[in-house]
Amino acid sequence: MPDTHQLLLFIAAGWLLNLTPGPDVLYIVTHALRSGARAGIVAGLGITTGCFVHIFAAALGVGALLAASATAFNLLKWAGAAYLLYVGVRLLFSRAQGNLLPSAGTEASAPIPADLWRVYSGGFWTNVLNPKVAIFFLAFVPQFITPGTTQTTWVFLALGVLFNVNAIPVNTGWALAAAWMARRASLVQRGMHWLDRVAGALFITFGLKLALTDNPVS
Repeated sequence: MPDTHQLLLFIAAGWLLNLTPGPDVLYIVTHALRSGARAGIVAGLGITTGCFVHIFAAALGVGALLAASATAFNLLKWAGAAYLLYVGVRLLFSRAQGNLLPSAGTEASAPIPADLWRVYSGGFWTNVLNPKVAIFFLAFVPQFITPGTTQTTWVFLALGVLFNVNAIPVNTGWALAAAWMARRASLVQRGMHWLDRVAGALFITFGLKLALTDNPVS
């Protein structure tokens, strides 16, 4: 295992990386704005579960296969791109739901109920179907494994799990912040229908970007 200084550096780097906006953050914020903090937190947990799949796959060598095999990488890449495009198109053409204007005497209208299982599974697949996540773990985690360490697979797993667990409070923070903003900002409530459009366009952009991504080691 890395020493204390390296471990603290690993944790700090992980937090900074998880604070960076991307498809995962967008997925959490979109659901928290529309359906409240619980939906945002569930979205984050779905993403975390998907991330665990990549961690264990990388430790078992599947991640290395994705990095080395253009065919395997492209299959997962196209599946992930198709899913992101599907999510984006669904948001882009969604209909306005309910009255999003604040009622008299209240700060904002009630959040739109969400199917939490659907939110969770959507976060899971958004992450699992992105081969860049597997490549990320293969590139990032080994930098913090001390040269000459025995049982590197177990150390890799431990660091990967630590990275993922540390992401939970960050994801929760995104969900709580977005839900707080939705409750107090009437402009956000009035513009929720258009936020779906913006989120849909961003998901489509992420999907196209993933589709155009080359295997980093090819």
